[in-house]
Amino acid sequence: MDVSIIIVSWNTKGLLRDCLSSVCENAGEIDYEIIVIDNASTDGSAEMVKNDFKQVILIENSENRGFAAANNQGMAIAKGRYVLLLNSDTVVLDDAIANTARFADENPQAAVIGCRVLNPDRTLQRTCFMFPSVLNMLLSSTYLYKLFPKSRFFGREQMTWWNRNDVRPVDVVTGCYMLVRREAIDQVGMMDERFFMYCEETDWCYRFREKGWMVMFAPVGQIIHFGGQSTAQKPVAMIVQLRLSILKFMKKHYSLPVYLFARLLVAMFFAVRLPVWLAKSLIQPAGSNEAAIKMKAYSTGVVSALLGKVYSERV
Repeated sequence: MDVSIIIVSWNTKGLLRDCLSSVCENAGEIDYEIIVIDNASTDGSAEMVKNDFKQVILIENSENRGFAAANNQGMAIAKGRYVLLLNSDTVVLDDAIANTARFADENPQAAVIGCRVLNPDRTLQRTCFMFPSVLNMLLSSTYLYKLFPKSRFFGREQMTWWNRNDVRPVDVVTGCYMLVRREAIDQVGMMDERFFMYCEETDWCYRFREKGWMVMFAPVGQIIHFGGQSTAQKPVAMIVQLRLSILKFMKKHYSLPVYLFARLLVAMFFAVRLPVWLAKSLIQPAGSNEAAIKMKAYSTGVVSALLGKVYSERV
């Protein structure tokens, strides 16, 4: 078996159907298996997989176990030389999976490989980014990376200046499409299930790098990533979860003083956005629902970051 394709789904029935169809049509000349882990969806996703994709291995969870834990379930039974973590809200183009596996064969030093990711309108989606650091968190707390996207300094965290057209080593490959070598997984271990959602791939890539493996980006294939389809169902939880997961990463891998300073930076990230959304709610009452969501999320985030609390709303 060349590639075990693992897809975690939570209430994305229509997108999941399109994703599975695209894999079957565009995987390329490789031996592969598809493993779908359904995180207690209520929209009929599991039934759709059973009825329409009988070749797919389906694991049905009785609760939403999160991204890391669900992927670990798939990896535990995967038979492939490579494991591909693929989001349910993606569409695979051309022979992306076969091309990525071929690149991995040619680069045995790489534990993780990502491909080129597009928005639904086929514009570039900037995947791959740097590890969290005090400097990167300080810059992301401001809007300067949006004002100066071509700047290698202000845009360093997400590498906004890079068009993703060339092969290069990176810190983190985004989890929407992440081909991982089984040999490396056996050495480093699977994902840390303490990360419910967000930053689990960051932690994983960091651990691969610590063991001497490379993490690489290679534009040998393309996918479309719709993005945010599951997280939109719990917007407040997901806005807060993202930043607090970064804090969890900092606490795990860096010193206590760095972690404490990072908490202040995350609080600042939320705080500087509060007046913006307050102003929007006053100027544009029609958008007050979105503004209310953002203000609740950012105010919750400020308190959680300052107090070092883990945001407890589960999805």
